[in-house]
Amino acid sequence: MTRTPIAGGDINQAFRVEDEGRRWFEKTHRAPPPGMYASEAAGLETLSAASDEHVLVPQVLEVTETHLALEWMGDREGAAVAIRGRTLAAGEALGVGLAHIHRRTDPRGFGFETDNWIGTLPQRNTWIPAEQGAAAFFIERRLMPQLEIAAGSQALPGGCAKRLEALCLRLPDLVPNEPPSLIHGDLWGGNWMADPRGRAWIFDPAAAYGPREQDLAFTKLFGGFPDVFYRAYEAEWPLEPGFAGRVDLWNLYPLLVHANLFGGGYGGRVDRIARRFV
Repeated sequence: MTRTPIAGGDINQAFRVEDEGRRWFEKTHRAPPPGMYASEAAGLETLSAASDEHVLVPQVLEVTETHLALEWMGDREGAAVAIRGRTLAAGEALGVGLAHIHRRTDPRGFGFETDNWIGTLPQRNTWIPAEQGAAAFFIERRLMPQLEIAAGSQALPGGCAKRLEALCLRLPDLVPNEPPSLIHGDLWGGNWMADPRGRAWIFDPAAAYGPREQDLAFTKLFGGFPDVFYRAYEAEWPLEPGFAGRVDLWNLYPLLVHANLFGGGYGGRVDRIARRFV
């Protein structure tokens, strides 16, 4: 058996493992939070059950407290290798397929079957009934827990927490109250690939039934998605008018996560957005 290190993001170590003609992907962490990989596996399996031929999700092969093994993306149906591509075909497929995934909802409302993790930070998914609204879920299960983590550090500039709390009071009037959608939850450019057949793959989710605009906004935070992706998504399921003006609101969550994980200038970006809306 051979284990070859490959690029695996900022949180985990990642390997290509080969043994007797088989290969698979493996991610590990020296001290992962309890249940981190099990909850990720649950997200992958839920996304896989909701996906179609446009978007593929790697099959979970094995999950333990310290590692997660997945099928090697691109091996399915004769494709030799997955590539980090931004091909038009794959971008279009991703847009169509993500819209189809977002159509999946849950009668319990906003949340997920288990709490999970975004990076190494906890993501709470206790159900909130749909009638309470998308803003309630985003505030209570996404923004406020990260704000509580930030309160114990200097991740945010002075006065930012109070500005965010004031903004939360306005959010129900600023974002559309759409039904819960199955979302990837961590959909930046590094969490999708294309294979040589032009098919899109998604992975590393922080899945939940949440506001679909949250997923779309995250795609704009760090780039990596071609214009055809957005055109294809809108053709399948148009967004409510004014989405472009709401992108920064939704991206308060991943920016807070990055401020809590990495510090740097992320807290300042959070504060600049809060100042614009309060």
